[in-house]
Amino acid sequence: MGSSTLRIARLGLYLVWTASLMPVQGLGLILRRSWVSRLPRFYHRWCCRILGLRVRTIGVATAKRPALFVANHVSYADIEVLGSLLAASFVAKTDVARWPWFGWLAKLQRSVFVDRRVSSTARQRDAIADRLAAKDALILFPEGTSGDGNHVLPFKSSLFSVVFDRKIEEPIVVQPVSVAYTRLDGLPMGRRLRPFFAWYGDMSLGSHVWHAIGLGRVEVVVEFHAPTTVAEWESRKALSEFCHERISDGVARLLAGRGAPAFTSPRAKRRRPISTDVPAPVAG
Repeated sequence: MGSSTLRIARLGLYLVWTASLMPVQGLGLILRRSWVSRLPRFYHRWCCRILGLRVRTIGVATAKRPALFVANHVSYADIEVLGSLLAASFVAKTDVARWPWFGWLAKLQRSVFVDRRVSSTARQRDAIADRLAAKDALILFPEGTSGDGNHVLPFKSSLFSVVFDRKIEEPIVVQPVSVAYTRLDGLPMGRRLRPFFAWYGDMSLGSHVWHAIGLGRVEVVVEFHAPTTVAEWESRKALSEFCHERISDGVARLLAGRGAPAFTSPRAKRRRPISTDVPAPVAG
C-alpha cells in the first residue's frame, strides 16, 4: 500500500531539509541565541508539508508563559504536528535521547528527558521546574507511550507533580490539547486505516515510517482546549483527570467529525490548601 516513488521523494526532501538546519540550530544553542526556540517551529512546518501532513487547528494556543501543553500521543508524527504549532520543547522518555537521528533532533529542540528510576526523578523534576521557572513552554504526553489513535490511554498523574513545585513563582498555565488523525486524501480515516499512522505496541519504527510516508495527504486536527492554571487545582491527580477528560472528549468528537463545542472556561475545583508534602516522582 502506498507509492515507493512518493516515499523516496519525501524521505529525500526530509533528510536534506533536516540536515541543512541541524547545524544552524546547533550553532544557535552554542551561542545562546533567542531564535533557537522559534526555528524548530519553522522547521516542523515544512516537515509537515514535505511528509503530507495537513494540520487543522481548533481553538487558540495560549501565549502566556510558563506553559505546559498536555496532549495525547498517537505517533512520532505528533512531534512534527505539535512542533509546527508551538514554540515549545518536548518532555520525552530517556530512551529517545539514545536514538540515532531522532535523539539528536530532540536534543536540538532542548527536550527534557525523563525515566522511571527513583534515583533520577529528583534531578528530572528539577530540570523541568527550572525550564518552567525560566518561563519556557513544554509539551507533555502524560500517557507515557503512544496509543492506537482511536482512544486516549490513562494518564500518569505523577508526571504532573512538578507543576506543583513551590520553587516556581510564576503562575503556570496548563492547556489540554487533543490530536486526531482524521482523513486520508480527503476521506474519513476509520479504525482500519488509522494504525498506518498510529505507532504503538511492538511496531517496528523503521518499517512503520517507510509505509506511512508512502501514503497520501493526511489531515491532522489539533484542538486547543480552554487553558487553566495550576493554582485552580488541589492536587496533581485532579489536574490530570481534568486534562484527560478534556482531551478524551476532544479526540472522540474529532474522530466522529463533530468539530468543537462552544468555548467554555474550565470548571475550577473547590480550592483547598495544597499539601506541603514532597512531590511524587516525575514518572510513575
